Amino acid sequence: MANALYAKGREKILSGAVNFLADTIKVALIKADYAQNLVSDEFFTSIAASVLNTPQTLTGKSVTAGVFDAADTVFPVVTAGDTSEGLVIYKDTGVAGTSPLLVYIDNLTGFPFTTNGSTLTIEWDNGAFKIFSL
Repeated sequence: MANALYAKGREKILSGAVNFLADTIKVALIKADYAQNLVSDEFFTSIAASVLNTPQTLTGKSVTAGVFDAADTVFPVVTAGDTSEGLVIYKDTGVAGTSPLLVYIDNLTGFPFTTNGSTLTIEWDNGAFKIFSL
């Protein structure tokens, strides 16, 4: 699979239901058992069973020329013994059943990887497309 936007997430972005700068945007580390469906998966409840540790809030967010970026993200002490295939970015509404999935990312250096109990730092791309672009 390649990095992609969720269909329902695209709808929410284009309708103005997501404000990347003002909303709480989080990133979840996803287990390899996640059978993602970019067409029908819509809310955090679709991924909850496949999330490793606690999702992290993106900080230092920016939106410039249709490109979304944020500060590098740290997942402290990722539980050992699982395989992570990628990340899911979503808007956190405070309720799993209404927190929309936005972006699925699996094209990352070092992914998939086996967790070993250490801290994981996600270094977002510093190239032209940063985390993602529209």
